[in-house]
Amino acid sequence: MKVSKWGNSLAIRLPVSVVDALGLKEGDDIEIVVASDHVFKVARKPDSTEWLNRLRRFRGRLPADFHFDRDDANDR
Repeated sequence: MKVSKWGNSLAIRLPVSVVDALGLKEGDDIEIVVASDHVFKVARKPDSTEWLNRLRRFRGRLPADFHFDRDDANDR
């Protein structure tokens, strides 16, 4: 990949192999995370439907004695 100037920003073009592997299309949001020195990971950001599916899979997995305390969560 080559870094290019795009207005006041820098941009990269993703190879078709990355686009195909992630199932990307124009307008999709992606995340680029630095994994280590000189290595980064590219991932497609989940859309709202995917977030809802993830939440549904998580539903009911808290311990039976779990109690949410708003004050503890916000360190008041």
